[in-house]
Amino acid sequence: MKQNIVTRDRILILISGFFYFASPMLVTPLITGFSENLGASAALMGVIGGLMNICSLFCRPFVGNFTDKISKYKLSFIGAVLMAAASVGYAAAQSPLFIVAARIVNGIGFSLCSVCISTWMSTLLPKEKIGSGMGIYGAMNALAMAAAPAVGVSLYERIGYRPAFLVAAAFSILIVVVIQFVQNKGEPVSVSKEERENQEKRRVQVVEKKVLPIAFIIMLFAIPYCATQSFLVSYVNARQISVTVSLFFSAYAAVLLLLRVLRRSLFDSRPFSFFMILSSCSALIGIILLGVMNRNITMLLAAAFMAGGYGMMCSACQSKAILLAGEGKRGLANSTYYIGLDLGMSLGPMLGGVLYGKVSIQMFYPVLALTVPLGLAVYRINRRSLSP
Repeated sequence: MKQNIVTRDRILILISGFFYFASPMLVTPLITGFSENLGASAALMGVIGGLMNICSLFCRPFVGNFTDKISKYKLSFIGAVLMAAASVGYAAAQSPLFIVAARIVNGIGFSLCSVCISTWMSTLLPKEKIGSGMGIYGAMNALAMAAAPAVGVSLYERIGYRPAFLVAAAFSILIVVVIQFVQNKGEPVSVSKEERENQEKRRVQVVEKKVLPIAFIIMLFAIPYCATQSFLVSYVNARQISVTVSLFFSAYAAVLLLLRVLRRSLFDSRPFSFFMILSSCSALIGIILLGVMNRNITMLLAAAFMAGGYGMMCSACQSKAILLAGEGKRGLANSTYYIGLDLGMSLGPMLGGVLYGKVSIQMFYPVLALTVPLGLAVYRINRRSLSP
């Protein structure tokens, strides 16, 4: 019989997946400017901007192990509370150092929520529906990543920094509320005595080796998008292009949501190589269009191709990571995948800053385009281990 992928628990987890990503993404475009207002130097502003993802990067290996052994509900609850506390901390901050402390708390909470909620979602899905189910879950994450920064900027312009941070806190509190109604609390999977002994032997395992190529691939796809997210406004100003930058993220979110909903069955029926080749071509076209854009239509096309590149690969990579790791190691698989994503989200703005300050603005996107052949090279080297 055809299984229905839409259930109450899955819908609630999807809602939680949106809010856990929306909370820090609302803060992202505001936190560096806010820290500057409190007296932070340019160097410290950069540290504050990337600190949450760096902290999350170091936490993820441990979270991955905990997720396979402890209730996903409990860990998600703790993560959401920490994220809410961090956002309240931003609103109450009177010095840059207080923001640094809050960013660390935010990173710990974000790592807990990202790994636990995604693993929780995967445990609610039958194996043959993991691709399409995680594709929809990824669409909620991507929607939050695209929409929340625009919401944050709009709130800042209307009500200021501190009230905007309280809205981010409200998003995290909503996670706590929503997960109360999930019936399946994501308890650890029962395993045999032999498997339990094997788990004890690998209790210090920080990554799932099978998933490392996937982590490298998603890192390379994330770098140009996250560099664009941080520097598109500056890039447009430097080139004196007359475009409406906010339309880029709106178009990206709309196209990505449409692609993932309409093409979700492809994640279960097509091999990873299909997405790797198609998304690489799409990402490369998107980067080229950003490099030559001079009006809104070119920028909107670039957003659509970036959605077909980085946006689609997020779901394809996460689904493949879960399937490669197998039952009982989905938490570790998700944490390894998110390590790659965290690296991309951290390195993208950092590389973008170097390029923006050190090379001609015309070379900004040609250099970022090098990540596409590098991603294909990683796939080529590991194609056998990534085969169906």
